[in-house]
Amino acid sequence: MASIEQGPRFLLLQVRNPGDPMSGHEIECFERCFDLASGQVEIFDLLSGAPSASQIDAVDVVLLGGSGDYSVARGGPWLGAALDAMVGLYESSKPTFASCWGFQAMARALGGEVVTDRSRAEVGVTWMELTDAGVKDPVFGPLGRHFQGLSGHEDHVVSLPDGAALLASSARSANQAFHFPGKPIYCTQFHPELDKAGLVSRIAMYPSYLPLAGASTLDELDEKTPELPQTEDLLRRFLRQALTPA
Repeated sequence: MASIEQGPRFLLLQVRNPGDPMSGHEIECFERCFDLASGQVEIFDLLSGAPSASQIDAVDVVLLGGSGDYSVARGGPWLGAALDAMVGLYESSKPTFASCWGFQAMARALGGEVVTDRSRAEVGVTWMELTDAGVKDPVFGPLGRHFQGLSGHEDHVVSLPDGAALLASSARSANQAFHFPGKPIYCTQFHPELDKAGLVSRIAMYPSYLPLAGASTLDELDEKTPELPQTEDLLRRFLRQALTPA
């Protein structure tokens, strides 16, 4: 496995339609957070099937992000193979970070439950609280008991897989982050890879979410959204933790 200094290799598993501009945007967000060179993140489209074992073995870290047009709760003919791939990540203890759609998919793949509930949608800044396990966790603990993250979802994980440790909750979504003790796998409902500009760009592509953020215009959303470098630091801690030999 490569060290951080040598430049770890990443595979981003995406669920996005051809030509979706948020595909490239998502890559840029992860590149910024992990301080990566352009091209250091490869992509695999889960709508086309599942990555092979050799494709997974060829990288150091697997990433899963959001999906503006697809839902774990609503599913589709492609979902079964995608979930099987996530079971494989778990069974092989592959260093994995999953946010938003990826968070929901990892939960469902390993036995959790995901539902759609727009009445509890979280868009924009979300206040969260660490659990006792989160406070003790080396990746999440430095955030402090209460912290803010950037969100954009209406699907919710209502039950976690057996063996998962809950790390954070919010008022509207009890399950905001979890990991599997003994495995370098972390999952967040919120988007630590997004900064303020990234959130505004995402909502611009999905304008129906704007009222859910409590804003009437993108300018208003921009004004009310703070920069949250502490959540980007979470990703860097994850990387150090995932690539440090046990």
